[in-house]
Amino acid sequence: MDIENVTPAGTMRALVQPSYGGPNDLTLVADHPRPVSPGPGDYVVRVGAAGVNFADVMQTRGTYGGGPRPPYVAGFEAAGEIVAAGAGVDGPLPAGTHVIGAGSGAFAEYMLMPAAGVLPVPPGWSDAAALGMVLNWATALAALRPLGELKEGEVVLIQAAAGGVGQAAVRLARHYGAQIIATASPAKHDDVRALGVDVVLDPSRGDLAEEILRRTGGVDVVLESVGKATFEASLSVTKPITGRVVVFGAASGDAVLTTHDLIFTHPVQVKGLHIGALAKASPSVYQGLIDEIERLIARGVYAPGTPQVHPLGEGPRVLRELEAGVTRGKHALDPRR
Repeated sequence: MDIENVTPAGTMRALVQPSYGGPNDLTLVADHPRPVSPGPGDYVVRVGAAGVNFADVMQTRGTYGGGPRPPYVAGFEAAGEIVAAGAGVDGPLPAGTHVIGAGSGAFAEYMLMPAAGVLPVPPGWSDAAALGMVLNWATALAALRPLGELKEGEVVLIQAAAGGVGQAAVRLARHYGAQIIATASPAKHDDVRALGVDVVLDPSRGDLAEEILRRTGGVDVVLESVGKATFEASLSVTKPITGRVVVFGAASGDAVLTTHDLIFTHPVQVKGLHIGALAKASPSVYQGLIDEIERLIARGVYAPGTPQVHPLGEGPRVLRELEAGVTRGKHALDPRR
């Protein structure tokens, strides 16, 4: 089956963000112009499932660095069916191939997706089951391995372990033989324990750092995505000089770290991670992550995901709940519903 050169003109359902007023301003539009023709290096994808991420919340408030300017179609992670390919796509996949990738405007029936970053949905998996592969799992893997340099037997602290990246990190850390200590709100402790973690702590407890140190004596690698509420504790429990803190989020707000802190109070290695920036700055490292994820799938370490899938119109509510910290695991939107 040949790929269409031009997608038929028409309209589509989409969630449009008209302002920086937050998730409440997201509006379901029934007649938004759909992508007509892919640009160079792009696919047009019929979206089967769109992943919901905290970055989507940040974009609605204008706090995501380099994020879109309103009005824009929200969302950036999706899996779906290729319907057209633009010029310059190297070895284009045939029309009808289901892929997972990222691009602008995922909360819609159709989107443009850069071909360079897509992966075929594994055989037998639904579109929703593949969500997280190129974002949550790639982020968790990058944080643990090339940046965190995790070794077998080391101690890793995973903040926000009940979230999409957090759960992926728990599974990966167990696979690589690490000792895991995790944090999550009390209502989510059972979810994290079900992944095989023995020690799950409430990140809001006043003696968080003291309790982690009592249990571990110091942490080799910290995965920090909470920000202001836990950042000081993360630094305090990291082993001096050799310990690594990988920062890839700030759900509770920005934290401040000074040069004085790094020299005298917390002499640790602090590394920032944005998976999109990593893919652009170091394609070889990113390709290594993708190759490893494919090996993990083949070995059964990475099984099909089971996100909670909601109709597209429920997107504002899902983002509000994500912002409030009351969601569990991965969530997705179905533009066909």
